[in-house]
Amino acid sequence: MLLGPLTHPGLIGALAAAGHGSQILLADGNYPAATGANRDATRIHLNLRPGLLDVDQVLAVVQQAVPLEAATVMTPGDGSEIPAHAAYRQALGGDVDFRELGRFEFYDACRGPDLAVVVATGDQRLYANLLLTIGVRE
Repeated sequence: MLLGPLTHPGLIGALAAAGHGSQILLADGNYPAATGANRDATRIHLNLRPGLLDVDQVLAVVQQAVPLEAATVMTPGDGSEIPAHAAYRQALGGDVDFRELGRFEFYDACRGPDLAVVVATGDQRLYANLLLTIGVRE
């Protein structure tokens, strides 16, 4: 019997197989999850319909399942503020290193060998992608 809030078997298994330094992509509904990520990463499809589930909802559960040391977001080239990013900063707190990358640099990071898990969400917000780095269990 599980005690934590995470009950999705595929996601539990993928997170258990990942370790310190491995990355988890919480992809919005616009992200090319099939082609914009490491081919070897486990793909979890939680995009039931537009808007369900969103990245915030998945983040709330994932951060209770694994320790996080860093978070990276995709930013538009015009420097505009993305409301989702402020929510992520607040949810993650000050102990998680928060980074920003441009669109194509973000895609390159997600295609890297450290990406272990891609969670496709139904989040409809633009630039709502969140790349998380697993930390060390204390």
